[in-house]
Amino acid sequence: MTAGWFIASAVFALALGIALLGVSLIQRVREEEQQAHAIDRALARVQRRMVEDGPHATSVRNWWGAVVQWLESVGRHFENRQLGKALLTAEDRLLLDQANRNTVSGRALFLGLRLVMALLLPVLVAIWMRPTGVKAVTALLAALAIGVLLPKFLLSSWASELRRRVENELPLLIDLLRLLQGIGFSMDQSLQMLAERFHPVLPILGREIRDANINYMHGRSRDQSLHRLAESFDNEDLKSLVQIILQVHQHGGAVQEPLRQFAERLREQRKMKMKEKVGKLSVKMTVVMMLTLLPALMLVLAGPAAISLIETMVRLKG
Repeated sequence: MTAGWFIASAVFALALGIALLGVSLIQRVREEEQQAHAIDRALARVQRRMVEDGPHATSVRNWWGAVVQWLESVGRHFENRQLGKALLTAEDRLLLDQANRNTVSGRALFLGLRLVMALLLPVLVAIWMRPTGVKAVTALLAALAIGVLLPKFLLSSWASELRRRVENELPLLIDLLRLLQGIGFSMDQSLQMLAERFHPVLPILGREIRDANINYMHGRSRDQSLHRLAESFDNEDLKSLVQIILQVHQHGGAVQEPLRQFAERLREQRKMKMKEKVGKLSVKMTVVMMLTLLPALMLVLAGPAAISLIETMVRLKG
């Protein structure tokens, strides 16, 4: 009886294991089929979009790609020469670094764009305006200066917008890092989670943390991998946060309280900046009210008296 019960139990356990294995295999096959269908649908959408765009859109993309490649080739040709070094200064490299374009192709494209615009704008001005004499020299020099400075101005505006977005994302980054540290994540796990899961709410800093994690995985130290994050955006608060991360990574210890104090100090700084902006706006609004509201108010208040005075003077003359 005992032997038969043992054999029956073994057979039942074996059958149950085979059944569970079969179910897991079936689920895995279904998941693979679903993934294959999803890939097929994505490819079908891409092909359908290409068909809907037609050959005109494809030709436009090819033309734009050819223009970009040509500009990059021009930039590479002059990058190591004296003219290229004069037009690609350390400040320009810093702006490219802030825009995440400080690569070989990015530097070549920026330099090529400055050179081509410096030559193209004077030609267009000469053809369109047809200046003569001193006016011709002034117009051509102005066009040359605009062609050289306009790409840098656009790049500077782009980098300034990125710095503003980084400043706005920094308090949320600190709060998320403090939250992840509070639930037991290590610093490396927290940075990995920030890069992978919170990229939609931290588009700029999430991208920078992801690049730092990739560099760290490829053999660089944590200090080297976070160097770009600390130095590129010229933000002292971000530098302080990177220093806290490096200290925790090297020496360990509790980081929640320093992050909380750091977040409070950052919020106080933002409040002070907002108060300063409100004060400046109040002064500007005072000037606007003096120029617009005060004349209308004086007209309403002094208008009837002026009309009465004019009528009295007319009667006295009559």
